[in-house]
Amino acid sequence: MSHIHRLDGLAAQPADVIGGKAHGLNELLRLGLPVPPGFVIDVAACRQFLRDGRFPDGLDEALASLGAPGVAVRSGAAVSMPGMMDTVLDVAPDRVRAAVEAVFASWHTPRATTYRELHGIPHDLGTAVIVQAMVFGDRDQRSGSGVAFSRDPSSGAPELFGEVLFGRPGTDVVGGAHATRPLADLASREPAVWAELSSALRRLERHYRDVCHVEFTYESGRLWFLQVRPGGLVGRAAVRVAVDLADERVIDRRTAVDRVSERDLRAARTPRIRTGDVLARGQGASPGVAAGRIAVTADSAARMAAAGPVVLVRPHTSPLDMHGLAAATGIVTSRGGPTSHAAVVARSMGKPAVVAAAALTVDAAAGCVRAGDRTVPEGTFITIDGTGGEVVLGDPGTTAGTEDPHLSRLLSWTDRAAPSPGSSPPGG
Repeated sequence: MSHIHRLDGLAAQPADVIGGKAHGLNELLRLGLPVPPGFVIDVAACRQFLRDGRFPDGLDEALASLGAPGVAVRSGAAVSMPGMMDTVLDVAPDRVRAAVEAVFASWHTPRATTYRELHGIPHDLGTAVIVQAMVFGDRDQRSGSGVAFSRDPSSGAPELFGEVLFGRPGTDVVGGAHATRPLADLASREPAVWAELSSALRRLERHYRDVCHVEFTYESGRLWFLQVRPGGLVGRAAVRVAVDLADERVIDRRTAVDRVSERDLRAARTPRIRTGDVLARGQGASPGVAAGRIAVTADSAARMAAAGPVVLVRPHTSPLDMHGLAAATGIVTSRGGPTSHAAVVARSMGKPAVVAAAALTVDAAAGCVRAGDRTVPEGTFITIDGTGGEVVLGDPGTTAGTEDPHLSRLLSWTDRAAPSPGSSPPGG
């Protein structure tokens, strides 16, 4: 049985065989949307390699069929693990085996292991590996990369939302180290790409019957899709999307109710921070209020958390910060946006996060955070609001959040009552 599958021939292969990313790429292709040519090495091949170090048969032949001078080698587990495993870009046809080996081996890195433990993902699943012809967001002045949502991931509002970088690769968008531009800027810069992207997101939402987000690159004015994922919103955004899709008759009310978790219900009723001594303002990227002592590195967050709650404050985060992200009660970054690594991981973990707090300068060497003429040492107690984006010194307390009309409507369709923000889910 072959463990290598062409991306355009995967209709009969489920996500637990070829991984979620390859399954999504196949759906894009089935809808006639542009995807760089490539193939996937399935999850069983990963388990085989980790067991006995043997590559699947046919790898060289599959690579030769691409005819590309450089390829991208990416992970794609059956369950989303954002940024936890390696990606190797622009690989020459002869350092591919080494790149595939690196991606397989990254399944056992500490960051990936920690993420699986936090999310209850079995350690023996393994990951698929996707090999695709490279497309370059930094090719020329008519190239770029971005992440786009069919609806606002913070509020659930029915409008396209995302981030884009002109003349930069996609890793610079999701990494959070670079100042991105709002997705809407693409409309004036590359109107044809914008029109094609907008149309594709509408089609994907109808296809999945859910909000979707995509990673994309456009090279010399030509659009390519690199990933699609349905769902993934939390809190009020998840509630609003479920209610709006029911109103639009995309799903029925029972499906809307079933899609909203107890955690989403609690987050939708989350309190807001009181007015206090505001250190900085950014963008709310994951709802909720979190309070704790400032930690300016992942290592210090993991160490300090043993003595009480901490808030990890970083310029941006990477998968190497996973142990600190896991230990923190909340996350703040001075760069990046709502589609950055910090934001995506925080939402997946249900932790409040504030991103793009540009007034903050994190000085890890000095063990402090600076904002204007203020210097705040590590260990100082702060409170953050992952809805409004405030970072406040001390503990100003909270107020009840405003009543959410979408939540009220959703609850009217069910016999569930909205749990209070601090309560445990049934059976929890």
